[in-house]
Amino acid sequence: MGVMKTRHATRLVARCIPGINGLLVILLLVGCRSPVGLPTGPVPPPDRSAVESPLPAIAFTIQVGAFSTTERASRYADQLAAYGLDTYYFIDTDGLCKVRFDRFETKDGARQRALELQSRGVIDAFYIVRPGPAGRNADARENLQDGLVQTARRFIGTPYRWGGESARSGFDCSGLTMTVYRLNGLELPRNSRSQFRAGRPVTRHDLQRGDLVFFATGSRGRVSHVGIYSGQGKFIHAPRKGKTIRTASLSSGYFNTRYVGARRYL
Repeated sequence: MGVMKTRHATRLVARCIPGINGLLVILLLVGCRSPVGLPTGPVPPPDRSAVESPLPAIAFTIQVGAFSTTERASRYADQLAAYGLDTYYFIDTDGLCKVRFDRFETKDGARQRALELQSRGVIDAFYIVRPGPAGRNADARENLQDGLVQTARRFIGTPYRWGGESARSGFDCSGLTMTVYRLNGLELPRNSRSQFRAGRPVTRHDLQRGDLVFFATGSRGRVSHVGIYSGQGKFIHAPRKGKTIRTASLSSGYFNTRYVGARRYL
């Protein structure tokens, strides 16, 4: 009888939560202390072959242009933005400045959009790219951590500008972190407080490369500054107006006393 009740309860939960799998139903019932009749064997370990993230993933995006100077790339990005495209540009590993815009769930969807813009004369040649490290294997997490830090380091020396999200006008602190994560395939919220709320808490002792570190630099004691942890007690950030993106130490007097916490998104 207990087994029949359990199966009946399982069907009820499954109808209330479309698409839920059997294992999750069982876990829900255990949490609610359901009647006897549940499996007593060990629960299989989770599959850790993929990078899990609380952030939306950018599956595909469109890339255009290859410029020798940031000024030319930024002008082109501004032209595309005038058409309502969500553009940003970056310094690639080959030293050229390239422009990307929008995000798509499928490669075909991105290609159709690019062909439509090309037919209207908005863009010329294009590439459909998948941001971030290739593959989702056992090394994917470490590859992504390295990618985040390496991407951030390419922007060292770029000037700060409040509200900036492009290397033409410069980055503010959260604009830098958002762009770096976007280039690695993850859609991070725009401002530092939203970024703080979106991630999972991490203790200072357990910091890993690619985690974001947050500070209260204003008088109200709230999160107002963010950087990308790069390892060995260092982080990369856009400090303030008149300064350039640089590496700083968590143990420095200024940042040590204003440290609020860290968040992880991988």
